[in-house]
Amino acid sequence: MRAEADPEFAAVAERIHANVGRQGFMNLVGAELSELSRGTCTIAVERRPELLQQHGFFHGGVTAFLVDNATTIAAATSRGQPALTAEYKLNLLSPAVGEKLICRARVIKPGGRFRWWRPTCSVSATESRSTRQRRSLRSRC
Repeated sequence: MRAEADPEFAAVAERIHANVGRQGFMNLVGAELSELSRGTCTIAVERRPELLQQHGFFHGGVTAFLVDNATTIAAATSRGQPALTAEYKLNLLSPAVGEKLICRARVIKPGGRFRWWRPTCSVSATESRSTRQRRSLRSRC
């Protein structure tokens, strides 16, 4: 969290962290708010069997949840007021295979009642045990 760069944001960040801590679904999924600053939010979840679909990929519902929550939180940070999702469209461009699913959301057009944001989801993945190469699969959501 980078609240020290924006002293007025510290109270907003504290309120958001408290609200996120009360979200039952966030706790159920095991997602963590890993970065927070004005207009941005990053949420990540570690790979667990309960979050995977039958082929071993992260379930699309987990990706959708991260997009929904990260964008809503990013919108709330931009003006320091609570926000709710009104609508979003999600295109899953590649399977989410890896050890951690990360969603970064950034407000790109703050407005009155509605804000526009750009989420990017990526998966931190290990290719294979023999190569031990790390790569990031990125897809626009």
